[in-house]
Amino acid sequence: MSLILRQKEAHFDYDRLHGEQEKKLQTLIQRLFQKSSFYRQKLEEAGIRPGQIKTVQDLSMVPFTTKAELRSVYPLGMQAVPDEEVVRIHSSSGTTGKAIIVPYTSGDVATWAEMMARCMEMTGVTRKDRVQVTPGYGLWTAGIGFQAGVERLGAMAIPTGPGNTEKQLELMEDLQTTVLIGTSSYGLLLAEEIDKRGLQSRLHLQRAIFGSERWGTKMRRRIEELLGIDTFDIYGLTEIYGPGIAIDCPYHQGMHFWSDHLLFEIIDPVSGQPLPPGEQGELVITTLSKEGMPLLRYRTHDITRLRTDSCPCGSPFPRIDRILGRTDDMVKVKGVNIYPGQIDHVLKQTEGAGSEYQLILTRSEGKDRILVKLEAQEGAAFEKVAQDIKRNMKTRIGIQSDVEVVPYGSLPRVEKKSKRVYDLRENSN
Repeated sequence: MSLILRQKEAHFDYDRLHGEQEKKLQTLIQRLFQKSSFYRQKLEEAGIRPGQIKTVQDLSMVPFTTKAELRSVYPLGMQAVPDEEVVRIHSSSGTTGKAIIVPYTSGDVATWAEMMARCMEMTGVTRKDRVQVTPGYGLWTAGIGFQAGVERLGAMAIPTGPGNTEKQLELMEDLQTTVLIGTSSYGLLLAEEIDKRGLQSRLHLQRAIFGSERWGTKMRRRIEELLGIDTFDIYGLTEIYGPGIAIDCPYHQGMHFWSDHLLFEIIDPVSGQPLPPGEQGELVITTLSKEGMPLLRYRTHDITRLRTDSCPCGSPFPRIDRILGRTDDMVKVKGVNIYPGQIDHVLKQTEGAGSEYQLILTRSEGKDRILVKLEAQEGAAFEKVAQDIKRNMKTRIGIQSDVEVVPYGSLPRVEKKSKRVYDLRENSN
């Protein structure tokens, strides 16, 4: 085989993938015209008729769907099937505005469970595993979504739900849990508690799957070190299905997504123009199979890129990078755009820095100030860590910052999602 052929095979073929997705895309467009009053009106106002969208490239003519639009038709204005076909309702948390209600058909529930089962299998979970599911149940998608995937795979689900750390640890030991599922913040809290109590030798944990928030390499390494396990990053949104639309494999080189059910695009978050694979931008998702509430070109606000290299694991499914941050999480300081993922990268490059940090933004005499408050690893020299963080913030992000290093364990541990950025500039002089 020639070197040219070997090089070609080392890259993922998105043209072939898009060719495979186009029949489903055409069917989706037809279905939206027939069954969704919201999309029929939206597409007609854009001058788009049935049959006009035939290729992935044609999608650039289609207007985006936004979270604001989903909120504007609350509660069920996006529903694209009769009520008698809806078997379940889920909802977003509504912490940043009106909650988004998502109707699911039995087909949607089955598709979601299948994607979740694939995620479990991708990480190495088998029917012999015992999986402790700590995310919340009810209207939130996480708990029941993970449980459905575990059961679909045939493993044992232990649906503890959130909180009650004492009970979590008791069941983890007594039931010999092998897989932990939750947020990375709660994973760190549990890992530190297990370490503090010297419980690791009495547990049977082999791996953990964390989602619902972005988390960095330092946190991953700390959890793995304390528990002696492998960890995996899972991705999803309530509006799409919930968690389970992408996950990283044991090689940890990005997250594989289920391209037979989902079409991923990357766009420039400012201009909205499509970007080619390999370029970083905002993820836009079209649901190819969803029935209850299909979405066409939904803006996620999550920053990532389509990976162009083939994964060593051999999976035929394409990948995106782990999420760098969100366009609405971005903060502008002294004219520089900063994402939380960039801070994680600085911590990763700084010897002695822990995984936990806070970014505190203030304004004094008309000038922005940025304070990085972070934990040092046990035994690290605080002054050296502070100097290195300050230097790395300047060289890698391009900004001068103040740094406060605190002892390991000083920053709060939470059961849900950690708050990293505190923008106090509106309250500053």
